[in-house]
Amino acid sequence: MISSKVAPGEEEQQESPPQVAQQQESPPQVAPGEEQREAPSEGRQEAVPPDEASPSWTTGPPLERLPPLGQEAPPPRRCHTDCLEAPLSRCFQRFGATVGANPWLFLLGPALLTASLGTGLIFLPKEKENLEEQYTPIGSPAKAERRFVQGHFSTNDTYRFSASRTSLEANFASILVVSLTDSLLEPDAFREVSKLDQAVQALKVVHENGTQILYQEVCAKYKTLCVPPNPLLYYWQHNPALNLSDLTFPIHNMSTQLIYLAGFFGGNVLGQTTGRSQRLVESRAMRLLYYLKTEDPEDSERSQAWLTHFLDHFNDMKSSLALQEIEVVYFTSLSRQLEFEATSKTVIPLFHLAYILIILFAVVSCSRLDCIRNKMCVAVFGVFSVAMSVVSGFGLMLHIGVPFVIIVANSPFLILGVGVDDMFIMISAWQKTSLSESVRERLSNSYSKVAVSITITTITNVLAFYTGITSSFRSVQYFCIYTGTTLLFCYFYSITCFGAIMALDGKREVAWSRWVQKPDQKYSLFKKSCCVPFGSMPDEHGEDNHPMNLFFRDYFGPFLTTSKAKFTVVLIYIFYIISSIYGCFQVQEGLDLRNLASDDSYITPYFNIEEDYFSDYGPRVMVIVTESVNYWDKDVRQKLDKCMTQFEQNEYIDKNLTEFWLEAYMQYMKNSGNNPNDKNAFINNIANFLKIFPIFTYDINISSSNEITSSRGFIQTVDVSSSSNKKRMLLKLRGIAENCEVPLMVYNQAFIYFDQYAAIIENTVRNVMIASTAMFIVSLLLIPHPVCSLWVTFAIASVIVGVTGFMAFWNVNLDSISMINLVICIGFSFDFSAHISYAFVSSTESSVNKKSIEALYMLGYPVLQSAISTIIGVCVLSAAKAYIFRTFFKIMFLVMFFGAAHGLIFIPVFLTFF
Repeated sequence: MISSKVAPGEEEQQESPPQVAQQQESPPQVAPGEEQREAPSEGRQEAVPPDEASPSWTTGPPLERLPPLGQEAPPPRRCHTDCLEAPLSRCFQRFGATVGANPWLFLLGPALLTASLGTGLIFLPKEKENLEEQYTPIGSPAKAERRFVQGHFSTNDTYRFSASRTSLEANFASILVVSLTDSLLEPDAFREVSKLDQAVQALKVVHENGTQILYQEVCAKYKTLCVPPNPLLYYWQHNPALNLSDLTFPIHNMSTQLIYLAGFFGGNVLGQTTGRSQRLVESRAMRLLYYLKTEDPEDSERSQAWLTHFLDHFNDMKSSLALQEIEVVYFTSLSRQLEFEATSKTVIPLFHLAYILIILFAVVSCSRLDCIRNKMCVAVFGVFSVAMSVVSGFGLMLHIGVPFVIIVANSPFLILGVGVDDMFIMISAWQKTSLSESVRERLSNSYSKVAVSITITTITNVLAFYTGITSSFRSVQYFCIYTGTTLLFCYFYSITCFGAIMALDGKREVAWSRWVQKPDQKYSLFKKSCCVPFGSMPDEHGEDNHPMNLFFRDYFGPFLTTSKAKFTVVLIYIFYIISSIYGCFQVQEGLDLRNLASDDSYITPYFNIEEDYFSDYGPRVMVIVTESVNYWDKDVRQKLDKCMTQFEQNEYIDKNLTEFWLEAYMQYMKNSGNNPNDKNAFINNIANFLKIFPIFTYDINISSSNEITSSRGFIQTVDVSSSSNKKRMLLKLRGIAENCEVPLMVYNQAFIYFDQYAAIIENTVRNVMIASTAMFIVSLLLIPHPVCSLWVTFAIASVIVGVTGFMAFWNVNLDSISMINLVICIGFSFDFSAHISYAFVSSTESSVNKKSIEALYMLGYPVLQSAISTIIGVCVLSAAKAYIFRTFFKIMFLVMFFGAAHGLIFIPVFLTFF
């Protein structure tokens, strides 16, 4: 992506330079450090383009230097590996001549192509984006486990609902209640909570035709009653005299039955132990869970209508209650999806700002003090050419049916920054051509100079993106397909549409040059003040040196190559790499689902309170016996009991909250005097057992041949609030199940999202390795100098480590979004390092310091220009209200900052050591 003015390793221009009238009789003087040229023919002086004496990918100062007087010329050091570059340069030279001769054809052609492909934008999706499909790993173990559960176990949310037994997330509304005093366990607080509960259950949806949807119609039920939102609150509502100071946690004995309070109360202060529980001294927070019908599609649609009504009216309802003892936050099963969709709308206004900033940057970068060489208008058209590539790329993808996901909305900002770099390269090459040449010749020469440069940067960046197709996350795949394809259009429009614009502007240059040179007393003052402010015509054959190039040659380069500066740079790099490695071990894995919403969303305080008060208990996990086993065999039961004990001994499991039908059945068989080791007695008593313990009805799968084909129990996880703990818990539980002598499986619907924690590092490493290998191959083919390849590899590794490490310091997780940026990082690291290192090893300067200065002179400003243009393109995302957009800015900033630091500081210094 580097806006290099040069194409790596390109050969010297092969065409003979045009001839111009000799201005003086004496033979031309050779500038210090410039090669002697063949004597011009008599009466004529050969006008030599300033870049002819150096590799044509440099357009900077001559590389070939004369040795000091009296010394022998050193042997040439340049590796002639132009098997690909030279033919490519010649091909571009011919193509540039064609574009220069037919500019309107190459201008209108891409415009018509954009108009036709742009019709694909009408296919932008209107339906909801499936978060699970896009942001969880393809083919994850949890999805296979879910299919097994759905195929072997049924549920009934209209008569015997159990949240832990569902294979899919049920429709629900959740309210977290936080006491404004030390504890909720006070009658006044419970009265307010009860009032809130009654108001929620009183909500009803009224349709235009007069039909209503009541909570009692859509609630999930146990027998004939709605499942209570909080078991303790339910009992207190039926018995206000219940002693709230005499409770035990996590299990409380209500004399008639045990109630589970784990997950319903948080911020607890516990007292002495009583059996499997402890006395509940204080509790700061309470959860109210309103489960709704989900299984039947019609019931689910009505439930979602009620939830939508709940979301629309909750704040008004809360205000009308005038709650004084408690604070409440809310969330529903629809909230994540709705807030995620709303997030995409927050970034739309930023598109306009991004394009304005890029246009301003392009205008400033391409402006000149004389009206002839000024390229301000060309720069504006160049930005529009980039916009055309976005329309074409996105339109094509939508035409062929590639899904558009929300993170693809980041792509235009990146394309905008990257796309203008080719424009800068081409304008820079054009500025080096002679005004005395025809437009066709000037464009032909310009194309031959930039051919390898823009081709290399396009290939590396497109390859980096297309390697993302191997990711296990569909959102990453689609982002990389959209962005890689759009970059190809950017390349195509640069060499066609933008080349045509340059050719047309070249004709303007000729016309204005003639007008300025034409003697005219009437407009002489105007010409001097506006067109030629310094009172002299621009040199038709002179080199257009940008002041920044001179800055790198005369100030920055000499300063960087001093001993003190080198020592300081080494210290800075040591600090950088140590900090980065430390940060790599601190980075969190996985996409926090709260980050899918905007910062001011109502779900953010909900997740914050849930993390503060309800993080002790995690999901309730199914332990499934997946095959038919002889449960009446004592040895089999012992093996199964051994495995359940291993689960309970795990650090992430509360052994007091295990629930398994077999344990209860053994106790039932013992109490009833039946022999559990007899097959017939074991099978025949199950029906009576389920009548007494109906809760286990959906835990035993009995076939028509009276065999138990599968069954399940439940274990309670604890202390899994962090992503690292979720990952360790998941891997350990699956490990125990895999090593058990009885075929077992563990599952919870939350595992669908937990699998990303196990997959994200593997995916990131694989994508980085594939992309790095591709970059290495490209470097060998197009700039095949072994030293360059080594420094490219070093730079890629160093920048990736730096970006990953500093992600932790900037509170960015390693997730599917940041993984995209790490893949992008490889392409940019290649661009920054390959050109600088190749310029160094190709230089024939006598000392390493001079080689480094020359490399910075030729490429310092292009590297800086490239980094700045990309940062400007994505900087507007820093103002976004959503994590997924800010993350993109943060990592792209790190990529460009560290990439530019390597190209401008670290590599030029390190090369002088080796």
